[in-house]
Amino acid sequence: MRKLSWKLGMLVFAFVLAIEMVLFVSLYATLVHARIEEEFAQLLARGNSHRNVLEKNLDQPTLAHVAMMESEAETDVVITDAKRQILSASSGIIPFAEEIIPLTNGRSIPRDGMMVQTDWKQASHIATVSPIQIGGETGGYVYMFQDTRSIQTMVYKLKHHFVVVGVLSVLITMMTIVFFSRIITTPLLRMKQATEALSQGDFSVRLEVKGDDELAQLGKAIQTLANDLAYLKQERSEFLASISHELRTPLTYVKGYADIARRPHLSEAERANYVAIIYEEAEKIEKMVKDLFELARLERHSFQIEKQPIDLCSFLAKLCEKLRPAFQEKALSLVCSCPDGVTAAVDRQRFEQVMINVLDNARKYAFPGTTVTITVQPRKHGVIMAVSDQGAGIPPDDVPHIFERFYRVDKSRSRRSGGTGLGLSIAKEIVEAHGGTIAAESEPGKGTTILITVPEG
Repeated sequence: MRKLSWKLGMLVFAFVLAIEMVLFVSLYATLVHARIEEEFAQLLARGNSHRNVLEKNLDQPTLAHVAMMESEAETDVVITDAKRQILSASSGIIPFAEEIIPLTNGRSIPRDGMMVQTDWKQASHIATVSPIQIGGETGGYVYMFQDTRSIQTMVYKLKHHFVVVGVLSVLITMMTIVFFSRIITTPLLRMKQATEALSQGDFSVRLEVKGDDELAQLGKAIQTLANDLAYLKQERSEFLASISHELRTPLTYVKGYADIARRPHLSEAERANYVAIIYEEAEKIEKMVKDLFELARLERHSFQIEKQPIDLCSFLAKLCEKLRPAFQEKALSLVCSCPDGVTAAVDRQRFEQVMINVLDNARKYAFPGTTVTITVQPRKHGVIMAVSDQGAGIPPDDVPHIFERFYRVDKSRSRRSGGTGLGLSIAKEIVEAHGGTIAAESEPGKGTTILITVPEG
């Protein structure tokens, strides 16, 4: 993850640096050009100002006055007649002026003047010329000169400022990129550590996820995966413990009574009694293994649901007739209330298994002499079947868990009545495979109702 942070930071830094370089170079070139053009314009404007004065009074006092004004300024002036003969000049500029003035011979000088020397990098001065027009004719010229050292100093200062600002910008950019790359990669580093912990079997990882962006969604997905794996690990441990517990009792009976049955001095009646107990416990083991195999197939979805519309009332009537003798043995009444014409889209064989498991559970826990009722109610998007018993009921804390494998509210009672704790789990898997739902409502001391919803036929 450090490599990712480094690569990401360097990539962004190179991209930002390239943009900054282009912007800084463009801005520097534009600003330098603008400042030099401004210097040229100011020098030309100063020459035009002197020209305007001289057009009104082209005499010796005015010439001396103009020369004296420029002698105190950073610029210099040379005034010539129409034949480029020097009439007046500020001190020290004559040698350079004598080199520049001949360059204007034969050239048409516009009224607003023009630049004569613009090479501020190599030449010692820049120069302009403005024509003095009197009576419609050119009476002379005003040449303005400015030392290029001032321009070079100005450009050097600009360059220095740009270098300082550029270095600061690069440093700030680097710190910003490091900061934001850390912000981006830190959650990824935590997620990497979390996935490594998951791969090693540690499902207790906790990721603090903030926001709702893609990284946050990834963190939530990893946390959900960790929670699911932790739940599956706990379920697997509980499942193995439950299987061990459930098989231990009948196997202990089988082993114990088999040892007793092997004793030579037992009577045939006693031996037959022990063999019957062994057979009964073996049947319990067989039923549990069969239920476990069935539940495993359901959870792997390695079975097919072939749904077809069935007459639900006829289906339930035949089922009640089939199960009624088992209810009568416990002095229970089995009643089915179903409106005519109700159909449901179910797999007949699988759904019969669901109803048998639910009804068998109600038969085990209903009080003798009471009634177990099946009520069918058609709804807009399905059919609801309610199986209600009048028994001890289920404590509220246990209701959400009764569809879990091997879960028992009263384990000792369930074992005496022959239950494996898998019937409702199997029923739940089959109902959900049909696209339906199964739930429980219970009130201690009054009974339990199992609500099954399946698609309408």
